[in-house]
Amino acid sequence: AEFTITEDSKDDDQYEEVPPDDEFGLQEDDEDLAKALQTIKEQAEDAQILALQSVLTSEKSVSEIPEAMDDFFCNFLVRLGMSRTLDCFQTEWYELVQRGLLTAKDIELVPTVYTRNQQLEAENMCLKKELENYKHAANKAKEAFLKMQKERDFHRMHHKRVVQEKNRLISDIKRLKAHYASYEPVLKQLTEKYQTALRQKMLTTLERDRAVGQYFISTYTAFLGTDNVFRFYFQEVPVDIQVTTHLTHPKEHTQRLKYGEYKLSSVLKVHDFSVSCLALHPRKDIVVTGSDDHLWKMWALPHGNIIMTGEGHTDWLSGCCFHPSGTQLVTSSGDTTVRIWDFSKRACVLTLAEHTQAVWGCSWHSCGDFVASASMDNTSKIWDINSEKCKYTMRGHKDSVNSIEFLPFSNIVLTSSADKTLSLWDARTGLRVYTFYGHLHSCNHATFNLKGDLIASCDSSGMMKLWDIRKSGPVLSVDAGPRPANHAVFDRTGQVVALASGDGSVKVLQVASGQQSSLRGHSGEVHSVGFHHRAELLLSGGADGKVCLWK
Repeated sequence: AEFTITEDSKDDDQYEEVPPDDEFGLQEDDEDLAKALQTIKEQAEDAQILALQSVLTSEKSVSEIPEAMDDFFCNFLVRLGMSRTLDCFQTEWYELVQRGLLTAKDIELVPTVYTRNQQLEAENMCLKKELENYKHAANKAKEAFLKMQKERDFHRMHHKRVVQEKNRLISDIKRLKAHYASYEPVLKQLTEKYQTALRQKMLTTLERDRAVGQYFISTYTAFLGTDNVFRFYFQEVPVDIQVTTHLTHPKEHTQRLKYGEYKLSSVLKVHDFSVSCLALHPRKDIVVTGSDDHLWKMWALPHGNIIMTGEGHTDWLSGCCFHPSGTQLVTSSGDTTVRIWDFSKRACVLTLAEHTQAVWGCSWHSCGDFVASASMDNTSKIWDINSEKCKYTMRGHKDSVNSIEFLPFSNIVLTSSADKTLSLWDARTGLRVYTFYGHLHSCNHATFNLKGDLIASCDSSGMMKLWDIRKSGPVLSVDAGPRPANHAVFDRTGQVVALASGDGSVKVLQVASGQQSSLRGHSGEVHSVGFHHRAELLLSGGADGKVCLWK
């Protein structure tokens, strides 16, 4: 290849083409002139190289300029292993550059096609990645779409079924309305008969009361004595055997006990393990005790002769209560069950097992047809003994329900809970009526007095409170701590409260004066207390497996 190099000078001299093999391309006879021209040419080349560098650096930054032509050829020859060609190329290339025979226009850069190919390749890679991502997203969208289609079909089918059920119920309601309309005349007639019978009954009752009053008046005989003083004699009326057990001993129920009168009478060793609960027979001198040994035992008072033993629970007993007639017993246990025991059959006749955790307490309604239970599963239940099913589940407490009790001769149920509250419930509806707030610790037990106007409650810090139901607030607080207070009970007069304490004593509180005394006889924690139907006897059961009798 040949290169034509032209050089402008002041005298417009022309130079012939110089082959690339000649290093300088000058004639020997013109050596002096050639040296002068060479000097001028080198100075011009230096100036031109500097100008070229400034132009190259001013147009673009280094990072934006693609590979130069010489790097492209050098890399190409190195890759092919053409070392001799590479040496010749570098010698001739850099010699021409140093002499200034190659301008920026001649040098140029790597063809734009090569650069464009690289850009397109990089862009192609990015597009492939994006395509894969789009495919993945499309697959997910397809799966979601198919899932939504299945759900839509399911809901359509469910909707059709609901519509069919609704139509069937509408037709049943219409049929029942027509059936009810056919009975309306009969119902009106029966209602009129009932109202007539009710009026007759009321008249009969009034006449009977009037006759009874006249009879009582006639039993008084008054006469004027010789000392001018009227004297009255009273003839006794025959005792009705159906009178309520709570009223069989009116004198005992109305007389008040003196403060500090109770003394330890006897101690009965009834269980090998802790006595967790006790219940007194409503009429007879009999007590039932429940224990951690999974048994309940019936004892005769005051000597403690054993009458009966109940086996069936698989865990500790937590509560026991006599049927109002005294012929049956209900027990609750940590095995999550409530059991009904018949004394005549000497066996368990019914097991109620719908609680999911341990049952803490049980209570029998005064009519004998319903039983209430309280459980660690935060609920309490009303059981119908005749149908042997749960009538209501009472939910509302936020923690374990520790005790439950019916208000005598009513439909009110009292519960105490580890959420530090007491609640009153309507057993006819299973709904909460009122909640008492005031305890700062878990409430272990709560009970009514016989009149039903006071509530006694105790908590795990030993605090006992008396609540007036009519005022819906506390009327007295007694600190019997610091050990827990486990059980509280009123006597028949409602003037004395006995408290089973964790310090091994029985606390006796006079409600009117607020005076408190301690009865000590147990060697361990006292778990349960109870008053005999004769008010002069108090019983307590403790962790030592003993029952103490206090007179």
